[in-house]
Amino acid sequence: MLEIVLTILIGLLGGVSVGLQGPIAGAMSQRVGSSASSFIVHISGAILSGLLLAARGGETIQNWRGLPWYMLGSGVFGLILYLTLTHTLPRLGATTAVTLIIVGQLVMGMLIDQFGWFGVEVRPIDGWRLAAVVLLLAGGYLMVR
Repeated sequence: MLEIVLTILIGLLGGVSVGLQGPIAGAMSQRVGSSASSFIVHISGAILSGLLLAARGGETIQNWRGLPWYMLGSGVFGLILYLTLTHTLPRLGATTAVTLIIVGQLVMGMLIDQFGWFGVEVRPIDGWRLAAVVLLLAGGYLMVR
């Protein structure tokens, strides 16, 4: 039970992080430009990731050569997310920008579950999940109108 609670809290922390990164990204991009702010964020993230990796004894970084090509290029999604935030947040506001990102994440997550992409356990889209998507889209609409 404790492991589930801890996992939920970690997931919420990730959501809070995206919620905080959005306004910071928007403000920084207004001052230095979206590409420059993306560069600053990703360099600082790389440095902090390197320090964490070193603190963890390198984990199994030596196995990186065995990773599929799409895993090696997955950093592009962080770049897309960041540039999306720097574009949408100043124009639509933090709530709308984050709502759109969450809707996109959940729909993509459902597709990944449906087809078992990337080795995840297959969790078919059923009536309950479809109802959840409808409610999610309705909530997203109410947030952006």
